Amino acid sequence: MDRPRIVVHPVAPTGGRRVVAHVHGEDSILGTAYGLADLAEFLRRIGVEDADEVLAAGDPLMEWRGGGPEVWQAEAPPGGPGRGFDEPD
Repeated sequence: MDRPRIVVHPVAPTGGRRVVAHVHGEDSILGTAYGLADLAEFLRRIGVEDADEVLAAGDPLMEWRGGGPEVWQAEAPPGGPGRGFDEPD
């Protein structure tokens, strides 16, 4: 079986990263991962037996968008929470 290309999309505003497999010109949404354990499970379900090694080694099978495997939370808005509004002194 050909190994799929896996695209891990940026963190959604509500949390988690969409994971899509690209095989034989077709895209298939595997689900939303909230960490590497979820992603490893998705890979196992589509037949990637060495999922943990693929994730640890930076395998070219993986395409990370919006940050690498260490990014699982959305960035805070510029200025941080509660900033951006004029507050009375």
